[in-house]
Amino acid sequence: MSTTQIYGGHEAHVYFVEESTYGETPANPEMYAVGVVSEVEPSINPNLIKVRGIGSRDLQYIRRGLRSASLKIVYYLQNINFLQHISTLNSMSIEVYYEKSSSVVSLLYKGCRIDKLSVNVSAEELVQVTAEVVGQDISVGTAKIGASYGDYSDPPLTWYETYVKKNGAAFEKATDYSFTIANNLRRTAVIRSTNGHLLKYLPERHRTLTGEITCDFEDKTELDETVGDSEFTLEFGLGGEHKALFNGCKWDADALSTRVDELVAQKLPFTAKTVNIT
Repeated sequence: MSTTQIYGGHEAHVYFVEESTYGETPANPEMYAVGVVSEVEPSINPNLIKVRGIGSRDLQYIRRGLRSASLKIVYYLQNINFLQHISTLNSMSIEVYYEKSSSVVSLLYKGCRIDKLSVNVSAEELVQVTAEVVGQDISVGTAKIGASYGDYSDPPLTWYETYVKKNGAAFEKATDYSFTIANNLRRTAVIRSTNGHLLKYLPERHRTLTGEITCDFEDKTELDETVGDSEFTLEFGLGGEHKALFNGCKWDADALSTRVDELVAQKLPFTAKTVNIT
């Protein structure tokens, strides 16, 4: 009796390549790893148009709408090769494939840009990145599309290999930090007979830059900055010489979590004007 073999997470892989023309995967590409991926969620939504009319209790038509192709990728940071695309906004083709010795299911996302990316760091943990990606289209196949697939030798970044600086000075009381960059991409369709069900443009709109630092409560410096409406810079290390520098920052709030059996934790959400990733 034959048994259907279902796929497990250990049989999944995620790779990407930059596109020179939007929505077109390079021929025989060299594919590059995103990082050490702990979770990936490829999805496709045809956004069906469900048509009702008088004379029937039931739907009369179900028509295809504007296709939504998206990916959520959670990974441990090894380098900024993938992460930097939240800032460069270069388009990519991303392949998620599931592989057994006898079969492959390949999901190729074309015309991808990173809509939203978050970096989360906690003491005693690895640096984790969550990326939300929007694509133009997806194709499903039974063979991998890359000429080669390259993984990184860099070990995943730990909390002690990153840092926080405020106004250029070491900020060595943080126990956790996170930041989020949102490009607010607009899935834009036009009226056309060829591929009209696919978006034609994926432009960026206003950018939002937010984050939060949690630290042990030592003094009133940040309280004074919040009350005094002070502006400052925040710099976060991304391994080696790489960093994310947020300019024009202000604290959104300053909350002191105080419990009888715990140290006082100071939670400092912030908003920034600009960011540079280098």
